[in-house]
Amino acid sequence: MQPSAVPELAHTDTRPLHWMATATAVAGVVALSSLLQPSPATAAQATGTRTAPATPPSTAGVTFPITCGPVKAVVAKKAAGDLDGDGRPETVAVVHCDASMGTPPDAVYVLTRAADTTAPRVVATLVDPKDRLTVTDFTLHAGAVTATLLGYSSPDVPSCCPDLKDTASWRWSNGAFVRTTPSQARTV
Repeated sequence: MQPSAVPELAHTDTRPLHWMATATAVAGVVALSSLLQPSPATAAQATGTRTAPATPPSTAGVTFPITCGPVKAVVAKKAAGDLDGDGRPETVAVVHCDASMGTPPDAVYVLTRAADTTAPRVVATLVDPKDRLTVTDFTLHAGAVTATLLGYSSPDVPSCCPDLKDTASWRWSNGAFVRTTPSQARTV
C-alpha cells in the first residue's frame, strides 16, 4: 500500500465539538420545519365553479304531504345516499302522524334539493299513508331503499295487530323509483 501524499486532514477526526455542532444543526432544521407548514388542503374547487352540496337534505322544516289533523308529522327514521347516481345525496324519511295512541300508518318520502338551492323538497312517495302500512327494518344500501312492511288483510283487522308482512325494495330506474319484492318476502 502506498502512503498518502496528503497530510492527515483535521476534519476526519471526530471530537465532541463536532457532535455538538451536528446535533445543534439538526435541532435547528427540525425547529424550523415545524414553523414552516404548508397551508391546509381543501376540497373546494376554484372560484367561480359551483359544486353540488355534499350533505344530504335535512328533514327539518319540510312540509310532508301527509294529513295529520291537529297533530304534527314526525320523522321516525331517515337515511341518506345517492339514489339516482347524480353525485348528490338524497334523504329517505319514514314519516307518521304523532298520535298519542295506536299505531299510525307510515309514509316513506324521498327528499332532494336542486343544485341551485339548499331547500329540500319531496320528490317521491314510496309508501303512501293511505295504504295503512307500518315500516320496519328500514335501510338504504347501494342505491336501494329496503323496508319490511307490516299491513292488514282487511279493514276488519285491528290496527294493533297487523297480519301481513312484506319486504319491499325501491331502486331508481329510467327516471322513477321502481318497487320490487325480494324473494324472501312472506305473509304472516
